[in-house]
Amino acid sequence: MTTVSILPAVQAFLARAHGHYIDGRTVVSEGPRIAVVNPASGQQVATVADATADEVDAAAASARRAFVGPWAQTTPAARADVLLRLAELLLTHREELAQIETLQSGKLLQISRAFEIESSATFLRHYAGAATRINGQTISPSLPSVNGELYTAFTLRQPLGVVAGIVPWNFSIEIAVWKFASALATGCTCVIKPSEYTPLTMLRIAELASEAGAPAGALNVINGRGQVGSQLISHDDIAKVSFTGSVPTGIKVGVSAMEAKLTRFTLELGGKNSVGFLKDVDADKAVAGILEAGFLHSGQICAAGERFFVHRSRIDEILEKLTHPLTALRIGDPLDEATQFGPLSNKPHFEKISAFFARARSEGDEIIYGGKTLDRPGFFVEPTVVRARDTHAALLNEETFGPIATFLPYDDEDELLALFNGTPYGLSASVWTNDLSKALRLASQIEAGTVWVNMHTLLDPAVPFGGAKQSGIGREFGDAFIADYTELKSVIVRY
Repeated sequence: MTTVSILPAVQAFLARAHGHYIDGRTVVSEGPRIAVVNPASGQQVATVADATADEVDAAAASARRAFVGPWAQTTPAARADVLLRLAELLLTHREELAQIETLQSGKLLQISRAFEIESSATFLRHYAGAATRINGQTISPSLPSVNGELYTAFTLRQPLGVVAGIVPWNFSIEIAVWKFASALATGCTCVIKPSEYTPLTMLRIAELASEAGAPAGALNVINGRGQVGSQLISHDDIAKVSFTGSVPTGIKVGVSAMEAKLTRFTLELGGKNSVGFLKDVDADKAVAGILEAGFLHSGQICAAGERFFVHRSRIDEILEKLTHPLTALRIGDPLDEATQFGPLSNKPHFEKISAFFARARSEGDEIIYGGKTLDRPGFFVEPTVVRARDTHAALLNEETFGPIATFLPYDDEDELLALFNGTPYGLSASVWTNDLSKALRLASQIEAGTVWVNMHTLLDPAVPFGGAKQSGIGREFGDAFIADYTELKSVIVRY
């Protein structure tokens, strides 16, 4: 395998003057520009506009017009057809979109293809299927009849309005799909605000959404830094905010939404996700599980494992086995199909992970493997394994969002459960064992929105996803999302 050639369509797209997508057309702003940097080289590949307040207003107003206009007149089946056509267009433009994504995020090209494109198409199909399954219920009231009158009641699920989707840099397509497809399937319209680090792919997808039949204004993309998101959250035309990102920022988003006008919100926030290996686990399967949980996309996944608890009788064996595949990982250009481990996605995150390496050393943790940055262009670090000195270690308690797997031994399952739940976060967790009875008993007691057994990180659109405790409010996909994007209205009839 060799480094792929950049497609002419990608070269032409990168050469454009990038701004926003508002009311069904590209808007090239005259405002300040933000550099888009290739994490594998540290070099600029494009620039994008930092939206003005007037441009944010225009995007929100466009979405509002579409919500009360053409999208409101679109039947559920026709909404589903738009999402299905968009899914096919993603696959048609698979390589183009994957290359743009890899150039802006540093994601391995294979991951861009599989997750950002193919998985996103699967999610779009799921949401398309949900569009025709948004149902109320009939109710028989117990109101007394005085003169022979009767009563019946029913409920309606009606779309909230314009949804602002604020998307992080780690999965700029897939997480955006969760937000705008939820909105469109339920009859809402959407304004997506991508991360300023990964702003390009949603501009192209918005064009494809128009090609798929979405009316002007149904899906808008507005680029910029944090002030753009802040303006959207407090905007009069925004009925709901769906945010994915860090816990501190998510708390600010929720407070701002409530203070604005009790704006609805869904928060899918970070985690300090736990992975527990019971005494009976096969060592080779444990090592494969650690790689899956902690090092996919360089650990830059909100549900990735960061806290690894191994029975004391097995931890030395498993740590020794773990170093061999890490040593063999091919680190390099994410456009090279032979690369197995790519760069971190942006310079501030690279500096954050570097600081965690230094902190682990200063606090007395044992670095079993890695723990260094690489002396090469771009934002590369080594995959890192740390054995924590005790439960108070920073790397066991603070979200790193990077390729750092921190280990701690435990002695019995009561202690393991206490370690699982001894964190303010509760996004995900996994249990690895051959004893299904123990796994299910632990799963019911672990305080997390998702618990995997003998797997980690992988998501299915039919299964709701979201956090417990400080890791979020609300759920993505499944059928659970419908309640978060609709208002329940009761109708009572006397006849």
